[in-house]
Amino acid sequence: MLKKVIIMGAAGRDFHNFQLLFKDNPDYRVLAFTAAQIPLVHNRIYPPALAGALYPDGIPFYPEEELASLIRTHQADLVVFSYSDVAHVDVMHKASLVMAAGADFWLPGAARTMLAAAKPVIAVCAVRTGCGKSQTTRKICEILRSLGKKPVVVRHPMPYGDLKQQVVQRFAAFEDFSRQQLTIEEREEYEPLVDQGIVVYGGVDYRQILAQAEQEADVIVWDGGNNDTPFFKPDLMVVLFDPLRPGHELSYYAGETNMLLADIAIINKVDDARPENIEAVRQNIKTFNPRADIVLATSPVLVKDPERIQGKTVMVMEDGPTLTHGGMAYGAGYLAAERFGAAHIVDPRACAVGTLQAVYAAYPHIGRVLPAMGYSPEQIRDLEATINNCGCDLVLYSTPIHLRRLLSLDKPTIRVRYEYQDYGEPTLQKVLEKKMEAGARF
Repeated sequence: MLKKVIIMGAAGRDFHNFQLLFKDNPDYRVLAFTAAQIPLVHNRIYPPALAGALYPDGIPFYPEEELASLIRTHQADLVVFSYSDVAHVDVMHKASLVMAAGADFWLPGAARTMLAAAKPVIAVCAVRTGCGKSQTTRKICEILRSLGKKPVVVRHPMPYGDLKQQVVQRFAAFEDFSRQQLTIEEREEYEPLVDQGIVVYGGVDYRQILAQAEQEADVIVWDGGNNDTPFFKPDLMVVLFDPLRPGHELSYYAGETNMLLADIAIINKVDDARPENIEAVRQNIKTFNPRADIVLATSPVLVKDPERIQGKTVMVMEDGPTLTHGGMAYGAGYLAAERFGAAHIVDPRACAVGTLQAVYAAYPHIGRVLPAMGYSPEQIRDLEATINNCGCDLVLYSTPIHLRRLLSLDKPTIRVRYEYQDYGEPTLQKVLEKKMEAGARF
C-alpha cells in the first residue's frame, strides 16, 4: 500500500533524504516538509522541478508546530526525522508526539543516505555545532595541498533561497557569492575556503554535486554542518569534539553516531577547557570507539591590531548557528574582548530590533553577544540596524565573513578569526598521512 510521509527538516538533510529515498518512488507519497531550527523557511514550496513527476504541484512546507495536526488531518503513515544537533531526549519527545498522533517515526541509517564517490572522500563532522569543523576543513585542505593533491570541498547543504537556482552551486570567486544571493550563514562557510583558493560546492541535489566535484578533485573533503552525518561515504572520517561541552558526544543526535564512526577524533579547544573535562571526553572516545586515533587541538583567537581593543567599549557579534541550536552563550569574539582588555562589553539585547528580538526570545541562553543572523534580507537589515543602534566604540565580529561587504555600519570593526592548531603529538598531519597510506584509494 502507498505510504503517506511527512519529512521533518531544517532545509538541508530533509531535501537529501527526499532525493535519495522518496523521489520517483511509487511506494511513498510525501505530503509535506516541516521546518525547524532555521527561521523563515516554512510557507514555501519544494518546487516541482526538483520534486519530480510524482509531485506536479511541488511539496508544501509547514512549521513543525503543526506536525501532530498534519499527521491527523492527512492520516500520515510515516514521519522521517531529517535534521541534526538535537538532544537525544528531544528526539524521543518528537518521536512520542508522532506516534501518539498515529504515525511511525523513522531515523534513516547513516549509511543508507551516503553516496559512493569515485574519488576518495575525507569527511569532517562533529558531535555538536560549533566544535571547530570549518577551520579543521581548511587545515586538511592545506595538508592535502602539501602532499600534492587537489582538494575540492563539498559543504553540507544550506539552500535557504530559491531552490530552483540552488540545485548545484559552485564557488570559486567572491563574484559567485553575489550572483547566488547568499545568506550570511552560507557566506560564513564558503568565504574562508574561497579566500584559501579552494573550490567549494553546495546546493540541493548531492548526486549532481558529487558528479561535478569529482571532475576537478583528487580528494573530496566533506565539510559537515550541524553535527550531521556525511552525505558521501567517507574513506576517512574526522570528527570534532568539544571539551567545553563534555558528555554531549553521548547525548546528541547525530553526534553520537559520528563519534562511533570516527577514524580520527579531534578534541578541540583544549587550551580553554578544564583538564578533567578533556579527560572525560577522551575516555568516552576510548570506551565507545577505541579504534579512533585521538588528536588534541586548539583554535587560537587571532586578531589584527589587538591593541585597538584595550580600554574600549565594544559590542561582540558571534556566529549565529553556534549560539542558537549550538547552545553556546558566547564564542571567540567575547573571549577576544576579555583577553585584549576591553573596558566594557555592551549588551546588544537592549538595542535589538525586529527579527533579532525574536531570536533572543527563542534562545534565552544567549549572553551579551549578537548572533550573526542573516537568513533573509529582512534579518540582514535588522542585524545592521541593531549594530548601529548600540552605543560602542568598536564592533568585534567573529564570523568568517567580510562584514562590511554586506552591512553599512557607522562604527569601526575588528574581525576575530580562529584557525586550527595542533596541541602536542600526534599532529593531525601525521595521523592523516598514516591513515591515507593505509587507504588504497589515496
